[in-house]
Parts: sequence; structure tokens; C-alpha cells
Amino acid sequence: MEDITNKEIYASVKKPTVIETVRLNRICWFGHVQRVERNRIPKRVLYMNLGTTRLRGRPRNRWQDEVREDGRIVGGEGWQGKKVHNREEWKNLLRKARNRHILHMTME
Repeated sequence: MEDITNKEIYASVKKPTVIETVRLNRICWFGHVQRVERNRIPKRVLYMNLGTTRLRGRPRNRWQDEVREDGRIVGGEGWQGKKVHNREEWKNLLRKARNRHILHMTME
């Protein structure tokens, strides 16, 4: 019996992987929060500074670090600027990412 890898299975069914789905949803939510009014709770929480120091050692990735990396993969440099606030351009960026499966990177 032949072993089939997960990549081969995902390629045959043409569905995004769990990692791709999480990354797309994270970027989609970030775009939504960026467009809401400044005084709304999600936007205030996103940019809240707790005033604490981080622990010693290698810092853990924050949600914003992950979004920044996902955005770099999808839109290259400057993806947070005008593209986020222009809803149609943002939708096109996400649609292109979904169609090309460009968010699939192994988590190491």
C-alpha cells in the first residue's frame, strides 16, 4: 500500500489547509478591525498597551506579529496602507490569496 502525504490529499480535493484557513481568517479580521471607528472596542483592544514588560528569553509571537507576517506573504510591502481601507482592493487581495493558496507555509 502506498503512503499518501497530506499535501497530496489537499491538492487532490482542492481545499485550503487548516493553516491557510487560519491565516486568511486572521487577515480578514485584521482588515475589518482596521476599517471600524477608532472608539470601537476591537480596535481599542488591538492597539492597547498594557504597560507590562515581556518575559526574558525568546519573545513569544503576538497576534500582531502573526498578522504582519501573514500580510507580508499575501501583499508584500505596504499591504497595511491603502489596501486595508479600500474594501474592494482588500477583497481582491484576499481573493487572490485564496485562489493561489499562497498562505501555505509550514509552521516550524
